[in-house]
Amino acid sequence: MATRVLVTGGAGFVGANLVRLLLGKGHAVTVFDNFDRGLETYLEGLDVAVLRGDVRDAGAVSRALAGQEAVYHLAAYGSVIESIEDPDTNFQINVTGTLNVLKAAVARDVGKVVFSSTGGALMGNTPPPVNERSVPRPISPYGASKLACEGYMCAFAEAYGLDTLMFRFANVYGPYSAHKKGVFNTYLAAIERGEPLVVYGDSVRDFIYAGDLAHGLVRGLEVDTVPGDVFHLSTNRGVRIDDFARAMLAVRGRNDIELVRREGRRGEVVENFAENAKAEAALGFRAATGLEEGLARTVDWFDRHRPLWTHAA
Repeated sequence: MATRVLVTGGAGFVGANLVRLLLGKGHAVTVFDNFDRGLETYLEGLDVAVLRGDVRDAGAVSRALAGQEAVYHLAAYGSVIESIEDPDTNFQINVTGTLNVLKAAVARDVGKVVFSSTGGALMGNTPPPVNERSVPRPISPYGASKLACEGYMCAFAEAYGLDTLMFRFANVYGPYSAHKKGVFNTYLAAIERGEPLVVYGDSVRDFIYAGDLAHGLVRGLEVDTVPGDVFHLSTNRGVRIDDFARAMLAVRGRNDIELVRREGRRGEVVENFAENAKAEAALGFRAATGLEEGLARTVDWFDRHRPLWTHAA
């Protein structure tokens, strides 16, 4: 059944993948984005309504939610390192922005609010694998802001009867991420220049392909869930960053490039991966794309959109 869906941050990385899947399933999609980081190019040729606005603007958020039946709240200040440098902006976008979405959803009688949380940054240095029963211990302002947002999502479910749902993302990679500053983009640019790949610390991450993540997000709309519930969308597998780097070099055919190890960076989790048994049981979610296949698809997308990422780099 078609649903009228608003996607905040819909011109961003996860948003661009999600919007395409929602459209493919027949939903009517409106994108709300300030285009500070997302790209209008990602939405070209799509049958979507586009509203330019900022989640910190309560009035703009309220107007965007008029007539919507569900909202995916993806808009966020998403960098751990930048949150340490500027915790105030991180708080305003993530926490105040989320509160604005929740208040507007209640006022506009929106049926469901689906929130993009985080796994590793929220859990901190908790021994993996983590799950929905693990105690969050964020070690960065970014992780703390997402935990605060989860608290408001639960509170609005109880206090106002709002149907809320939270998804904790693993480390996402895939198409439509040319504007990002994460490890994939950093390594791809270094490989392009023939420079060594820098590995910080002895980190382990749970890398999930964006297409798999988008399928999990859509299942959250299709399945009746308990208001205020939370799910990890992950692969159940931890990958060392140096192995991720070597996999990228293999896809690029550049095994001549060396890895350089440096000390871990402040605020970044050392080791994290999550169980997804709860999401599999309740939502039928499974991360179906292996790392090598996902990297090959992502590199292919980047090769076909070179002006976007070479300009950003």
